[in-house]
Amino acid sequence: MALLVGRTAVITGGARGLGYAVGERFIAEGARVVLGDVNAEATRAAAETLGGPVFARPFVCDVTSGAEVDSLVAAAVEAFGSLDIMVNNAGITRDATLRTMTEQQFDEVIAVHVKGSWNGTRAAAAIMREQRSGAIINMSSISGKVGLIGQTNYSAAKAGIVGLTKAAAKELAHLGVRVNAIAPGLIRSAMTEAMPQRIWDAKLAEIPMGRAGEPAEVAAAALFLASDLSSYMTGTVLEVTGGRHL
Repeated sequence: MALLVGRTAVITGGARGLGYAVGERFIAEGARVVLGDVNAEATRAAAETLGGPVFARPFVCDVTSGAEVDSLVAAAVEAFGSLDIMVNNAGITRDATLRTMTEQQFDEVIAVHVKGSWNGTRAAAAIMREQRSGAIINMSSISGKVGLIGQTNYSAAKAGIVGLTKAAAKELAHLGVRVNAIAPGLIRSAMTEAMPQRIWDAKLAEIPMGRAGEPAEVAAAALFLASDLSSYMTGTVLEVTGGRHL
C-alpha cells in the first residue's frame, strides 16, 4: 500500500531540484502536494507536470515572509482539507570567502534558510497541534555539520536549522507532531554539475561510496520521515551523503 494516501504535504522550494523530487515521490505514494516557490512560472509548470490540480497546486511564496508562509499552509488546507506534512526545503547560496562576502550575502542566506524554516515550522505546527498529528521535515546540509570553505553563511544557516529542528521537536512531541531534518551531501543537480571539474573531482574523492547522490535518494529519506515508518523518530538528522564527512 502507498505510504501517504490521503495526506497533504506542503513543500517550499518545490519548483525544481530536491523540492520537486520530494513532491514527485510523495505523489507517487498517494499524497497531494502544494508547491511553494518564489518563481511563479516554474512553480506552475512543476505542478502541472506532477499531475495538475488534482494532485499538485502551485503557490507563489517568499519564505522569508511569515504572512506569505501562513497563506501557503492555509491554501493547502483549503485545497485539500488538511496539512499533514511540511517540508521546509527552500534555499539559496551566496558563496564567497569570509574576506569577500558582503553583509547582504550573509543576511540573504540566513533569512531564506533559518527564518524560512522557522516560518514554515511555526505555521505548520499551528495547524498540526490542533489535529495532534503531523510531520515537519527541515532541509539541512552536511555543510552545517562540518563547515565548508566559502560558505560561512550557508554553513551557519544549515547548522541553525539543526538547532531549530531539535528545539521544535521537543516542544511539539507531546502534541503528536514530529520534527526531523535531512542533511544531504553532494547531490547531482544542474547546480552541482556546473562546478569546475577539478572541484567536482575533489568532492567526489571525499565520498566513500564513490559517487554523487541523486535527488530521488533525498526524496526517499523525506518519504521515510513523512510516513509512519518513522513514527517513533523526532529531532533526528538523517545524513544522505554516501558516507562523506563521517
